[in-house]
Amino acid sequence: MRRLLIGVVTVLAVLLAGCSTRSDSKNAGSEETGPAKASASSAAGGADFGTLKDVCGKGEIKPVGTQGVSDKEIKTGVFTDVGFTKSPDFVDAAKVFTSWCNDNGGISGRELAPVIHDAKLVEVRQRMQQACKEDFALVGGGAAYDGLAAKDRVQCLLPAFSAQTSMPPAVGSDLQVIGAGPYAEYFQYAGLYKWLLTEKYPSSAKDIGIISGDSAVTKMFAAQFKESLARLGGKFTYSELYPATGVSDWTPYAQSIKSKKVKGLVFMGDFSSLAKLEQALTNLGYTPDWIDPNNNAYGAPFVKLAGAALGTQHNYTETFATHPIEAAGPAVDKVKELYAKYAPDAQVTYLSLRAFSSWLLFATSARDCAELTRKCVYDNAVKVTDWTGGGIQAPFDLSKQQLPGKCYSIVEASPKGWKPADFKPDNDVYRCDAPTIKFKGDYGKPITLSDVGKSMSDLK
Repeated sequence: MRRLLIGVVTVLAVLLAGCSTRSDSKNAGSEETGPAKASASSAAGGADFGTLKDVCGKGEIKPVGTQGVSDKEIKTGVFTDVGFTKSPDFVDAAKVFTSWCNDNGGISGRELAPVIHDAKLVEVRQRMQQACKEDFALVGGGAAYDGLAAKDRVQCLLPAFSAQTSMPPAVGSDLQVIGAGPYAEYFQYAGLYKWLLTEKYPSSAKDIGIISGDSAVTKMFAAQFKESLARLGGKFTYSELYPATGVSDWTPYAQSIKSKKVKGLVFMGDFSSLAKLEQALTNLGYTPDWIDPNNNAYGAPFVKLAGAALGTQHNYTETFATHPIEAAGPAVDKVKELYAKYAPDAQVTYLSLRAFSSWLLFATSARDCAELTRKCVYDNAVKVTDWTGGGIQAPFDLSKQQLPGKCYSIVEASPKGWKPADFKPDNDVYRCDAPTIKFKGDYGKPITLSDVGKSMSDLK
């Protein structure tokens, strides 16, 4: 999930100049407070979600003196960069989940009231300071520059059930619970690259290329990849940066990749640029064994932009432990059903599933509190040792947030769309043999309670 930041950073100058890579979703959302209301009266099949029973429902409401909680509602902050990216994944997920949950009685009788905090990329600290004054917790969101506000969040003891984290100060920071990674000190894509380099295309291991946007952040990510792939037996023979302001002609880059005989290409940037690069490679008649477009490309917009080039170029990316959207499954089917009911114009995306897992974790943790406090909700979440989000993801031990799980899923792109790759899953749609690669380099540290002079005893 940290690689979502890469695409945002590298297109920053272009977008501020007036260009935009919009998703196909239509509901951009806006900052608002209050319970999301369903347009229909039925409760969309009851309060069960996959293997999770009675996620929401009525109950005895006990008065509490906790910020963001009244007798009627629970204010939950949702971070997004929708005002900049125009991608409303987290806004849509918040609307759909809270509408369904509130239709089924809310959290023990209290309605969920999502507060959309649109960081617009550059306003993340302002929005966090607002959340610190109003919200009970943050749920189901994320912002590209989240690291800039991580200290503010920990300082004000605001728990976060994030759908994504990006920057080192935020990844693995205290009082944060995420359903399945990322991890502060470990390489996140070990499963994908083990498969690519030792099984699918072993001859590619000694001829790997990497191309990334020219920024400090992407350079750090590139260093992480170079270190980690080397430990998997990989060797980089090509490394290039491209201007963050964009490239008018990708042919010279394609020619360099061809001349270096790159067999495996790691791309770190916005998928609209990658689509042009792949078209240039196709025009030159050159096809690497594989391209990792990063999971920011996992969606319909990239397929549309790359077009026929995907019939030649082989794109694979990892969805961590998240169930592929295209593979049938009760939990994914349930999400699609709820979207059809509560947000029929919105698309179910990879980030939608990540957000839903976060909402489900928060809801079930809050449901099980006799008295609704931040400490109770957080403590309930980190006790779970086999979280699956009802079937949205492979089991993950939330009591060990800093240790990567073993399970992963891989998808590949074609002109007809994305589909699960043939990577020999051994546990439903997942494979659970990812190696553990701990970074040796210094890539930044997560913010802790001790960094702000506090401890867990301060959480109430």
